[in-house]
Amino acid sequence: MSIAENRKAHFNYHLEERYEAGVVLEGWEVKAIREGQVQMTDGYVVIKNGELYLIGLRINALRSASTHITPEADRTKKLLMHKAEIRRLVGKIEQKGYTLVPLNLHWKGGRVKAEIALAKGKAEHDKRNTVKEREWEREKGRLMRHKVSSSPKD
Repeated sequence: MSIAENRKAHFNYHLEERYEAGVVLEGWEVKAIREGQVQMTDGYVVIKNGELYLIGLRINALRSASTHITPEADRTKKLLMHKAEIRRLVGKIEQKGYTLVPLNLHWKGGRVKAEIALAKGKAEHDKRNTVKEREWEREKGRLMRHKVSSSPKD
């Protein structure tokens, strides 16, 4: 079941490969996620010392959060993946100019997982083509609906 989605990722990047990673969260964050207090708009993934970190994932604390903790909404979250996978990602990012983009957060077996993608940024003309294709698909749907509804009855 999907929790939050980064819709801008599909528009701004060509997505090459997808990976699933665990997310290290605190207790108040899990409770807030269950209540839907999460936003994933301008998130990105960085690699530091051979570890993945998710930046830009905002989890707003609930009003009923405990008094002995100080919830930080924009805290950097660590992502969990196998070392071999991380090494392979580092190699691809350094060589070919790729970046890591978070696509969504979802539940899997009671745990929060992040789907990340190896992506390359789109140029401005690619974005225009994406918009043009989307509008054409929408117009095609309208035309088909109109044609079906206005066809003469026997």
